Amino acid sequence: MVQGYSGNTRYNGGLDVARKLVKSDGIRGLYKGFGLSVITYSPSSAVWWASYGASQRITWRFLGQNSASESFAPSHTQLISVQAGGGIIAGATASFITTPLDTIKTRLQVMGDKGKTARQIVESLIAEDGWKGFYRGLGPRFFSMSAWGTSMILAYEYLKRLCANDEQS
Repeated sequence: MVQGYSGNTRYNGGLDVARKLVKSDGIRGLYKGFGLSVITYSPSSAVWWASYGASQRITWRFLGQNSASESFAPSHTQLISVQAGGGIIAGATASFITTPLDTIKTRLQVMGDKGKTARQIVESLIAEDGWKGFYRGLGPRFFSMSAWGTSMILAYEYLKRLCANDEQS
């Protein structure tokens, strides 16, 4: 069960969590699932950026713009729309591909499966819900990755244009 679900709260803030975790599992408890976090977030980021780039190229082609054309200057609205759409598509793609890894990582970190290995978590997920169990939380993960990615890329692209305009001045 996820902490805090159904009024089942055992902690009073982040520091209380850290203190109780160190008391029960030692310093190593703070790093439980760290390896799987790296294994989850690295491919997630790679898939996100690849999907973002590919979706932009496809969208511009669909809009009739050849990427080789130097004379094309999209409107501000077009540019933001294509970037935001790319962020959403990238979030959808990355969340769909990496949610199984995130589900395993989350189980190892917070679901109270003390002493279980990743392999045992995989076996229990399959036994409980079949392969669809790996996609628990896909909706929130999709929303989170899409919202984060879209806001991040819009801020990045805005700042990049702002800096480029400053250099030209």
